[in-house]
Amino acid sequence: MEIKHQIVVFDAADLGAESRFWAGVLGGTVDPDDDWHTVLVDSKPRVAVQLAPDHVPPDWPHGSPQQIHLDLWVDDIEAAHKEVMSLGATLLQPAADNDGPDSFQVYADPAGHPFCLCWIRKA
Repeated sequence: MEIKHQIVVFDAADLGAESRFWAGVLGGTVDPDDDWHTVLVDSKPRVAVQLAPDHVPPDWPHGSPQQIHLDLWVDDIEAAHKEVMSLGATLLQPAADNDGPDSFQVYADPAGHPFCLCWIRKA
């Protein structure tokens, strides 16, 4: 089997808020079509949002169940944090103090889907 194309699809009760959020995070635009919005980056689909009127946000970290989670690697965590918060994210878990080479913070998008901003710690 050869997969020609793949896309992550988020379910959300508020189609507009969810698709605008991901378009803002990914630097793209929203291509709306009734109960389905595609987020395009450089004219290519990156993620989509499907209308789910009865969608219930997962209860992170003990979701019932956790429905999806993306790790997004960034160079400047302070700038990325400010940007996702201004777009409507909620911080669920700040970075932990650890000795590892990288770190992450957990956020929720407007529909409650968790995602992580990850970065490499500077030595």
